Amino acid sequence: MIRREFCRMLPCAALGTIALSASPFPFLKEEANMEKKVKAVAAKVISVKGTCGLGHKIGDVVTISETGVQGHICIHALYSMMPAAFAMLYDVKFPWLENPDKKTHPCTDAANPVVFELAKVREV
Repeated sequence: MIRREFCRMLPCAALGTIALSASPFPFLKEEANMEKKVKAVAAKVISVKGTCGLGHKIGDVVTISETGVQGHICIHALYSMMPAAFAMLYDVKFPWLENPDKKTHPCTDAANPVVFELAKVREV
């Protein structure tokens, strides 16, 4: 049922009552279905080919938040991933990703690539 048809069925006064009570109408419960806010982005090393100059190992995790970066990360890798990490902090959804909360990002060293998985960390 589209919204206009629903509004024609009930008088306006009844709509306020329905909105305040537990309602079976899903479009009146949009706030309950909202996702939790993103508080940080975790960058985890998932692949290292060759020898990383900074010594990144599989499993290393760096946390990027609005207040700074916690952890040890190569400045070149950080610089290249910041646009994606910043977008993810503001809950941007990249339409080409299967999971909108995770994406991979390679560092810029083509001879010794390190691949990071960027994941949104949501509030509990």
